Amino acid sequence: MKKLTFVLVLINIFLMKGQEKLPYYEIPKMDEKYTAQNTVARMIDGLGFRYYWATNGLRPEDLAYQPDGKGRNCQATINHLYDLSNMMLRLTKTKVPQEIEKSKMTFTEKRKQTLVNIAAVSKKIKASKNLAEFSIKKDGKITIPFFNVINGPIADAIWHTGQVASFRRSSGNPINPKVNHFSGTVRE
Repeated sequence: MKKLTFVLVLINIFLMKGQEKLPYYEIPKMDEKYTAQNTVARMIDGLGFRYYWATNGLRPEDLAYQPDGKGRNCQATINHLYDLSNMMLRLTKTKVPQEIEKSKMTFTEKRKQTLVNIAAVSKKIKASKNLAEFSIKKDGKITIPFFNVINGPIADAIWHTGQVASFRRSSGNPINPKVNHFSGTVRE
């Protein structure tokens, strides 16, 4: 009886783990309070939503896809997106534990961590008083203004997420047609 109970508990834990809800199935609701912080956070949330759906349900052949055999394949692009999410964490001084070393992560683990990173950056920016607090200073002078975070890793991540969406379409696995990028929702 103890063995049966133990097995049932293990199965339940496995099923709960498999159903773990990741951020950005839909874009979170936001008050219509237009501040610089909310605007940048909304851009990041849009990135998270697009990344969620661009990477949802990727197959091994999608991850291996490489246009005309040149440049990064889809998996390498996803690795780059993970790195960009970590750069956003560093540049916004956002602390998020990286549970698994990058070289040991599976695609699923990397996808999850990237989404968690993006959500944490958005939350940190929403909670900030002034975006200038994210400018990097050395010897009292700004060496990296926050604007560079926007046109650097945020814009680059949006760009590369679009590549993943294009790669998956080219490999025969388009994004769920019920996804509405304009409203950040999914039709049921």
